[in-house]
Amino acid sequence: MKPSERRKARRLAVQAIYSWQLSGNNIADVEHEFLTEQDVAGVDIAYFRELLGGVATKKSQLDELIAPFVTRPLDEVDPVEKAIVRIAAYELTFRKDVPYKVAINEAIELAKAFGAEDGHKFVNGILDKLVARNK
Repeated sequence: MKPSERRKARRLAVQAIYSWQLSGNNIADVEHEFLTEQDVAGVDIAYFRELLGGVATKKSQLDELIAPFVTRPLDEVDPVEKAIVRIAAYELTFRKDVPYKVAINEAIELAKAFGAEDGHKFVNGILDKLVARNK
């Protein structure tokens, strides 16, 4: 497994979770749509599926972990940044094989690529506090 395959899985998962959050469509339908309509060359498909399904099924639990570190209601958080934070919170909580520095750095890079201008600072602030609380 190459790190780049996981990185691509995270990028695709951010887009799929963003779509799911906005559309409210069934997560299985979103997964199918992304796997059939996107370029999945070099993507760790199993990891993409785990992130997508994990965030969808554990959304409430993840949001409870995130909420104390957000200064406004989660409904008001930018959907891209919310998707990124949910993925990173999932990795930090349920994927102990992923070093916390990797999860945070990947989330920051995703926020720089997809989020608002200072979105990466917002994402970094939440994840740093989440990691500190869990240590």
